[in-house]
Amino acid sequence: MIVSTRAWIAAALLALLSVLPPAHASLLVLSYHDVRDDVAPKGDPDPYAVSTTNFAQHLDWLRAHGYQAVSVQQVIDARAGRGTLPNKAVLLTFDDGLRSVYTHVFPLLRAYNWPALVAPVTSWVELPADQAVPYGPRDFTTGDFLTWAQLREMHDSGLVEIGSHSHDLHRGLPGNPFGNQTPAAVTRIWSEGSGYEREAAWRARIEADLQASRALIERNIGQAPRVIVWPYAAYNDVANGIATALGMDLSFDLEGRAQATDLGLQGEDRADQASLASLARLLMHRNPDVRDLAGELRRDLSLDGMRAIQVDLDYVYDADPAQLARNVDVLVQRIQDIGPSHVWLQAFADPDGDGAAEAVYFPSRHMPVRADLFNRVAWQLRTRAQVRVYAWMPVLGFKLADANLQRELQIEATGENEIPRLDPGDPRTLDIVSDIYAELAANSHFDGLLFHDDAYLRDDEIPGYGGGVPAARTQGLIDFTMALKTAAQRWRPKLMTARNLFARPVLEPASEAWFAQRLEPFLAAYDTTALMAMPHMEQADDPQAWLRTLAAAVRATPDGVERTLFELQTVDWRVPAPLPGDTLRAQSRMLQAAGIRHLGYYPDDFIGNQPTLEDARDAMSARAFPYLER
Repeated sequence: MIVSTRAWIAAALLALLSVLPPAHASLLVLSYHDVRDDVAPKGDPDPYAVSTTNFAQHLDWLRAHGYQAVSVQQVIDARAGRGTLPNKAVLLTFDDGLRSVYTHVFPLLRAYNWPALVAPVTSWVELPADQAVPYGPRDFTTGDFLTWAQLREMHDSGLVEIGSHSHDLHRGLPGNPFGNQTPAAVTRIWSEGSGYEREAAWRARIEADLQASRALIERNIGQAPRVIVWPYAAYNDVANGIATALGMDLSFDLEGRAQATDLGLQGEDRADQASLASLARLLMHRNPDVRDLAGELRRDLSLDGMRAIQVDLDYVYDADPAQLARNVDVLVQRIQDIGPSHVWLQAFADPDGDGAAEAVYFPSRHMPVRADLFNRVAWQLRTRAQVRVYAWMPVLGFKLADANLQRELQIEATGENEIPRLDPGDPRTLDIVSDIYAELAANSHFDGLLFHDDAYLRDDEIPGYGGGVPAARTQGLIDFTMALKTAAQRWRPKLMTARNLFARPVLEPASEAWFAQRLEPFLAAYDTTALMAMPHMEQADDPQAWLRTLAAAVRATPDGVERTLFELQTVDWRVPAPLPGDTLRAQSRMLQAAGIRHLGYYPDDFIGNQPTLEDARDAMSARAFPYLER
């Protein structure tokens, strides 16, 4: 799918659905694009345009409600420990370098004496008269963009910081063999002749682009940029490191709406935060009036319920490219029709169903590659179905391409039907699996990680691990997963985490010894604990009563309701046969009545329409009104 120069921003809006509220944050950053007089109140063809009237009312409301405008310099000082930000600090930012920033925004900034950050795409400032940029509903020409004289005048006023929005990274590039156009700043370009761009070539391309942007701004403005605003909010820690080396120590994305920047971090911790973490911004979208802005800033996002569908990529894969393409379209359309908030998408191949990865769906040197498919499907789910995608990955369950190494590392299972797993106590296991996670993140675009249910240890497996102490064994596996997250985050910053948890350790805490799992440390470690609330799998005589007991145990655990998702089953694997759709509806409603906030289900047979679209939508839609119009 060819993505326009601005379509990816829509996916970034989904970040607003799952970040923590700004109750303890010290900085709110607002992201604007075009500000015009003639923007329709609702339904304007350009969803990122804000009317001049609404923008002025935003400034009035913010000032009246105690928000204090701050400059980029104040933010830099706060992050460096040279000062603190005022209570309810707010920074205004304007992306792309549109002419309206000078004609409509700058006069209001002077009237209010409010500082701001303006980040132009420098190639657009330099756009030749005979060229155009596809921008929203129409092509923009040189008259739609700022001139260097206008940028210099705003900078010289002392109110406006000029940052970089790159020189030529505000576009998509071929990101996989299927032709998906993905953000240039983080894409390893795919070409039919040579495959993926090498890391060294990618680094050189990013550095050359940022150097070009820096040189143009310094030459025309008189000061080199200190800020990088990543196009489409797409960046990674390596790209941020390149920007930092060029003097752009402060970077911005769209992953959230507020953050703390003056928490007193010292030494290396502060340096790490300043160089690696981009600041979140709230994107002004669909011309919000002052009521919309007030409602968004007052809304506690932590109260939003997560609705997750776990999807097998094995069901999407087909050796026939035409059938594979049809399967992708059916899946994406179904997810769009159901309307969950999240999809947990399988990134590994498990055709024999033993729970271990026999291959992966992304480029890897440690594992066989069944097909380079994950990035294609994840990208289309994010951009077309507007959901957040987590990569569902094993922790220990891998069948390595090196058969000898597999024999050396594989746990000698003591029971029947155990998932083949690698020894977490052997340093080689962590090195290899960390590399696999880094390969996934370097070649794919996703929002989080779902750690598979293979991360367990029986009490008689590797008895010396954790000194044989159940709590230490549990923490050891948690630490293992956190190392995997770290490996992935180098290429996909701010990843959220979820991990499958068996129900028995919740209902019978002593069974931690049999699984090396326990709810309380999971809640402390992961953003979401995906509790396998599957009464038929547990052979419960009364599924509803079993679920009520499980819900009561979670409610009795601190942070249990806030951070636990109940993952229901849609198939009775003992038969096997699909469970009736009424079962999914009844269980989801009962759990919500019992105070459970986050729900999901597995599996989803998108080809066979099981559960049916109506049942799935009723149980799992995250929309306020999930039903189709008649």
